[in-house]
Amino acid sequence: MLKSVKIILLLVAIACINCHVVAQNSFVKVKGHQFYRGAVLYTYIGGNYWYGGLLSAVKGEAGKQRLIQELDFLKQNGVTNLRVLAGSEGEPGSYYYSVAETAQPKQQSYNEEVLKGLDYLLQQMGKRHMTAILYLTNNWQWSGGLDQYLQWNGYGQGPLPQTENYSWDKNKAYTTQFYNCLPCQNDLNAYIKHLVTRTNTYTNKKYIDDTAIMAWELANEPRPMMAANNDKYIDWIARTSNLIKGLDRNHLVTIGSEGDIASDMDRTVYENANRLPGIDYLTIHIWPKNWNWFKDTSISVGFNDVLKNTKDYIDRHVTIAEKLNKPLVIEEFGLPRDLHSFDPTSSTLWRDKYYHFVFSIWQSSVQKQGVINGANFWAVGGTARAKPEQKYWWKPGDDYTGDPPQEEQGLNAVFNTDDSTWKVIRSYTKK
Repeated sequence: MLKSVKIILLLVAIACINCHVVAQNSFVKVKGHQFYRGAVLYTYIGGNYWYGGLLSAVKGEAGKQRLIQELDFLKQNGVTNLRVLAGSEGEPGSYYYSVAETAQPKQQSYNEEVLKGLDYLLQQMGKRHMTAILYLTNNWQWSGGLDQYLQWNGYGQGPLPQTENYSWDKNKAYTTQFYNCLPCQNDLNAYIKHLVTRTNTYTNKKYIDDTAIMAWELANEPRPMMAANNDKYIDWIARTSNLIKGLDRNHLVTIGSEGDIASDMDRTVYENANRLPGIDYLTIHIWPKNWNWFKDTSISVGFNDVLKNTKDYIDRHVTIAEKLNKPLVIEEFGLPRDLHSFDPTSSTLWRDKYYHFVFSIWQSSVQKQGVINGANFWAVGGTARAKPEQKYWWKPGDDYTGDPPQEEQGLNAVFNTDDSTWKVIRSYTKK
């Protein structure tokens, strides 16, 4: 009898191991409001690593070595999902505060070296059984984005942050034109087709067959920008998601939205966009500093308001996800270092508390099999360091730190030496 029990337990253990191996090599799928890999529920804590695909293109072998070192570090700390920039536009140097190399330097002309960099990232992530969310363009100018498509199609130079005469109103009025510009959308569609149907030069595997890819994301933080274009914005999401689904039936598709703040708190826009059959799951981003939830450097003074507003923001989007019966990912959130310092040796007491708060909400949802399946902090700074002699601003040739070129370097980045923050992350990934 005892021998039979031991045999049964051994067979169960083998079955569990096999199930885990199958899951690691399966596509991420949606069943109701949850993610699965194979038969295994898939939940994760991830990071934003937008520059991961650019490292080898910009820095060559040194970039590859940095990538390997950082992926190993992330894996060791339980970070298994990375959100990555996969579509960037415009000629290098066309805007001082934009990425050094782009996937599409000229209209419908693609940079193979940058795409090979993405190939290499996906190969290395696949080796580590990590998954990637790939966003295909950007609402913001630091990687070209929607504004570059407008410029290519005769709309003139758009307003650029950190330049003279820039204003938010001018920015909105310019970018919203994308949703009425069919040639612009056709250019983006051409790039999407080129990328989604690509074959990885390192693995000889088609992207559509690569389980290292979890999802295609239409854009980083797309917004209608003007209420008059809300319907056009939703129409664009419908057409673009259908295009991707027609090319690739294996991977998930999501919008990349910040949440209802992207439509000036009009939740119907967010809900109707995510209700579309081509959208598999919802996303939200949370930015207490950008949204003025605390004043100046006084994070400690306004911290209770930060927590309350964060909880309220998550809760109202959870309600929408539950209504739609789709998963929700908190795919961006961040907080500056204490006293708004950019020095990587400065303390991160309030950031650590904030991470703990957001991850605890994720954990609670996972434990009760709720709609929140993933949480990605912004951003992985890795081994890079900002330069105080440049007042922490990025310059071409500098290492990417996780903070976009048009923001101070070290603003939200989590460096590999931020031991207290990594301790918080491990306290959730290692449970």
